[in-house]
Amino acid sequence: QMDEMAQNQNYQGVIAIVPPFEYCEIEDIINYAKEKNEDPFVLILDGIEDPHNLGAVIRCAECEGAHGIIIPERRACGLTPAVSKASAGAIMHMAVAKVANIAQTIEKLKENGVWTYAAEADGQDFYDTDFSGGCAIVLGGEDSGVSRLVRERCDYTVSIPMYGKLNSLNVSTAASVLLCHAARMQRIMK
Repeated sequence: QMDEMAQNQNYQGVIAIVPPFEYCEIEDIINYAKEKNEDPFVLILDGIEDPHNLGAVIRCAECEGAHGIIIPERRACGLTPAVSKASAGAIMHMAVAKVANIAQTIEKLKENGVWTYAAEADGQDFYDTDFSGGCAIVLGGEDSGVSRLVRERCDYTVSIPMYGKLNSLNVSTAASVLLCHAARMQRIMK
C-alpha cells in the first residue's frame, strides 16, 4: 500500500499525507516584510519548469531571507511533492504567490516601492548593482530566460559575469549567487 501511495520507489519507508500547499497573495509578502520592519525582498520566477530547480531556488531564497517568491499560474512548475523534497523543507517557511500575469505583478510591486532586476546575459554586472531597498530579482526559465514583456517591465537588467567557456549557470545556481549578494546589500545598506 505504501508503494502505491508513494508513486515512486524512493520514499525511504516514510509517507505523510498532508493538505495541498496554500499559495499566498502578493499583499501577504509585502505585509510580511512590513511586519519585520524590512524592505520587501522578493524573487520572481518567470517560467521555471523543472521541480528540482524550483525546490533548490526556494531553499536558496529561504536561506537568504527573502520574504516571498512569485510564480506564474501557467507554463511553470507548481508546488509539487518533488519541489518540496528538493527544497529540503524550505517550502514550509516560504511564502509563494501564484499569479496570472508576471508583468502586471511587477507593476504592483513597483507601486509598493520595489525595484525589479531581470537576470539576463546582457545586463550590468551584478557586483556593480545596488540591491538595497525594496528589491525583486526576476529569473527566467531554464531554456528561454526572462520573457520579453517581463524584461521590459523591469527597472534593471543584471548579469553574472562568466569567465569560462560556457555562457550560463543553472537557474538555481544563478539564484543563489544573486540572492546572496542582494541579501548582503539588504543588510549592510540599512
